[in-house]
Amino acid sequence: MKTTEILEKLKSIGFKENESKVLFALMRGEAMSASEIAKESGIIRNSIYDTLKSFVESGYCNEIETNTILKYKSIDPQVIIDKIEKSLKESYMQKVGDLNQVFSDIKQHYGSKKNTSASDNPEHNIELIRGYNKHRMEKFVEIFRQAKKSVYGMYRLRGIVSEELDDIAAKFLKRGGELRSVYHVNLNFKIIKDGSAEPATIDDLIRVCEKFEKAGEQIRLSSLEVPNMVIFDEEIVFNNISDKDIPRHQQADIIIKNVNNAKRMIDLFNYYWASGMTINEYKTAGKNILQLQRF
Repeated sequence: MKTTEILEKLKSIGFKENESKVLFALMRGEAMSASEIAKESGIIRNSIYDTLKSFVESGYCNEIETNTILKYKSIDPQVIIDKIEKSLKESYMQKVGDLNQVFSDIKQHYGSKKNTSASDNPEHNIELIRGYNKHRMEKFVEIFRQAKKSVYGMYRLRGIVSEELDDIAAKFLKRGGELRSVYHVNLNFKIIKDGSAEPATIDDLIRVCEKFEKAGEQIRLSSLEVPNMVIFDEEIVFNNISDKDIPRHQQADIIIKNVNNAKRMIDLFNYYWASGMTINEYKTAGKNILQLQRF
């Protein structure tokens, strides 16, 4: 790595320009006078004393008294790394603590002055949520928890899929809700086997769906590439806009609260539902009857 690149890297982790140059000069590992360090680093001698004093206090170098002059020698670079790493971690944890503390106070004010008529305003019935999957999923969970009578979903399984119906869906079914789902037949997901995530097989897909169905979910399997969309209580539509060419943190979901729009999306759902197969029909007709799509 070139000297200029090393200096830029040092600045990127918090060293000032002169500090970077002095530290790099000290890395020769020799006992050097201030004049020698100034010459090596290309800095005016009078301007490096404060830096050297700071480095001595921080434990980056030792100050050595000779009969005629003070000299400075760097300590083992690994020790410096450990010191800097410890300092960065402590600073990070302090900031995280401050973040949690201040937002703990802020959250008490969240929604404390809601406009009671906002939900009746059409301008507030469309939400675009962009960002990391975790935050978008939290919104989905929030809506699911509030569902009362029906949840109609169309899904393309991805990532790691649990073989157990999640707690929210189980509670919804226990309350008497209707849960109907159309799953696109594909193998672009993984299943936990013997403690590790393994690529799914068609038998895994069938087994997962059978467990969901046994828990009370109504299921159809489709060879068509269904949209990732869920309709709650025939009123709210949660639509995942996925694009493999867009980074995950820039992907988005659209939530539309509109009865007429929900009815049209239910028509779309019913089309995929009618054209799909039950799990038993799929098993009876033969697994190859549905075209496996890998995308």
